[in-house]
Amino acid sequence: MPKTAKQPESASIKELLQNNYLFRELNEDWIWDCLSLPNLKVEKLYSSRPVYTAFRPGADLNCLYAVVSGGPVIIRSTPLDRVIAISYPGGCFGMRNLPLSYGEVSRAFPSLVEAYKTTDVIKIPVEAVQAIYEKSEIFRDRYNLLFELREKFQYHLLNCSTYPPQAVAALMRALVYQERSLGNQPDPKGIYVFDLPVDVIAHATQLNHRTVEQVLKGMQQIKLLESPKASDISSDIVRVSDPEGLKEVYSATRDKVGWWPLR
Repeated sequence: MPKTAKQPESASIKELLQNNYLFRELNEDWIWDCLSLPNLKVEKLYSSRPVYTAFRPGADLNCLYAVVSGGPVIIRSTPLDRVIAISYPGGCFGMRNLPLSYGEVSRAFPSLVEAYKTTDVIKIPVEAVQAIYEKSEIFRDRYNLLFELREKFQYHLLNCSTYPPQAVAALMRALVYQERSLGNQPDPKGIYVFDLPVDVIAHATQLNHRTVEQVLKGMQQIKLLESPKASDISSDIVRVSDPEGLKEVYSATRDKVGWWPLR
């Protein structure tokens, strides 16, 4: 289970206001007043442990989770155990289970939310989220976009064909689109960097691990992805260096991907 929550220090709030998509560049003094420091909680979510079950009938959350560091946090569908959402630092999760905005009508089947790797989050009470939502048009537009991005992420996954290059490219495109829309990526060199374990790719694309590894290797050989670096903090780092080339693979038919040896 998640570690017991504690009150955040001012540095954590500064991080939230500077780097989180929902709060970035908003009036700091006003946001501080709305958030009310004693009501916020910092929590460490440990890997492979459930955070909550989304979309339980008649059950709403009482807080929004803002990802500060670590992760990713994933949502697993049942019964196929497929990864249908991935959240990184700078993003949020839980909004579809709050009785606010589209969360009041956004319902699906019960799905497990878990931190795939240790993740630091700030829990923001729904009352604070609602107060800011009602008073700030910018916040309101951004909050509503989170729902749109969730739908578009799953739309990309619908285009995961059984053809491995296209399936992996579909997931990569979903992540590129999501993180670009949130303003979290790319880096100054135009590279999209994801902590993306092979296991997560396999569960999202319904491919086996060995096939995923072969596709990633092929994408590195044709320079869609950069090769791993000795300085990487994780062996799961994936660097997308050519998102437009990735788009071509995503929309390709079998006879158009010459680098994949299996037909």
